[in-house]
Amino acid sequence: MDTIAIPALNRPIDATVEIPGSKSITNRALLVAALAQGDSILENALFSEDSNYFAKCLEQLGIPITLNPDLAQIQIAGKGGEIPAKEADLFVGLAGTAARFISALVALGNGEYRLDGVPRMRERPMGDLLKVLQSSGITVNFQGNPDFMPYTIYGGQFTGGHFRLKANQTSQQLSALLMIAPYAQQDTIIEVEGTLVSQSYVKMTCKLMADFGVEVNQIGENQFQIKAGQRYQPRHYTIEPDASNASYFFAAAAVTGGRVRVKHLTKQSCQGDILWLNVLEQMGCQIQEGDDYTEVTGPEQLQGIDIDMNDISDLVQTLGAIAPFAASPVTIRNVEHIRYKETDRIHAVVTELRRLGVQVEEFADRLKIEPSPITPAAIETYHDHRMAMAFAVTGLKVPGIVIKDPGCTAKTFPDYFTRFFKMLEQ
Repeated sequence: MDTIAIPALNRPIDATVEIPGSKSITNRALLVAALAQGDSILENALFSEDSNYFAKCLEQLGIPITLNPDLAQIQIAGKGGEIPAKEADLFVGLAGTAARFISALVALGNGEYRLDGVPRMRERPMGDLLKVLQSSGITVNFQGNPDFMPYTIYGGQFTGGHFRLKANQTSQQLSALLMIAPYAQQDTIIEVEGTLVSQSYVKMTCKLMADFGVEVNQIGENQFQIKAGQRYQPRHYTIEPDASNASYFFAAAAVTGGRVRVKHLTKQSCQGDILWLNVLEQMGCQIQEGDDYTEVTGPEQLQGIDIDMNDISDLVQTLGAIAPFAASPVTIRNVEHIRYKETDRIHAVVTELRRLGVQVEEFADRLKIEPSPITPAAIETYHDHRMAMAFAVTGLKVPGIVIKDPGCTAKTFPDYFTRFFKMLEQ
């Protein structure tokens, strides 16, 4: 297995960086552009394993798509809600967003669509989305465990109507249904039962739908109404830098007491993970915002924090990786759903922090990290891009940190370590 050693810095960092486009926005824009009638161009699109799986699935479904990685540009010839291919074998790797969005998309088709992924993808929750599709007249046949991949969807007329959906493990299933709902036979009302996790991603979905010409009427916190007959309009659309991936660079400023500026990303971002800036501010960092950048300056000593991270749960690993350097404990709450991500992220963070000698307590839905001296170690990444990216930041403060399987960052940020080391050279 490949490894990469992180060089500890004996000085505050001082750097300006650019981050590739948002994975979450890229994937949503791919879906709505495919549903629009006509040609769309996506600028600053993310090119990664996840988005490449998504693009390949669209191509297999008969939707013309041109990828230009050198320009970070994608061109899509949308088919107005039609799925030209009548049969397709669709492989999504470990891309949860692609799995859920493509599953919803093929419900609009008139054919037989088989979906599968890597072994871990076969363990990730899909059932709540599929139950809604089945209740709307779509047939789903499972080739293995019910509610999990692999399965075959027999597309037909997605009826729409009034649905109840559980979204306590992932909000992606709700986003998938919202985006296809304008093409249903009748108006759609989706009522979320219980807790809706990662609400900021649902807000992002609704904003993107509006940007492409479709209105979602949100009634209260947990009910969404979409009028049938609305249609996405093709767009020339620029995608924001990825706020989740920017978190590691901001965290580098926090742990070294230095300064990092991220270009083209501001607090006005539609991405919920921009709230990472608020977390860092509570821990003692200074935040400066310009017209087209955000800058974080770290303190002499980070402060501990007790925080509900349900809405920014992709950043649990980032906070976990810098928590041992705080002056007081860091408690991360209300994140049980991250046990169903690329890996069990609570357990993975706890395991790797303990490997570093950190005192940490693990609970079903939270973890508590004590200020601790760190001993060098090789970090397991569990095929999880965020484990590799987060714990690289830990290595800036402590000599001897090695990241195993650094190539796993290809899932969402293929040149992460190139940009990370370039930041250190400034």
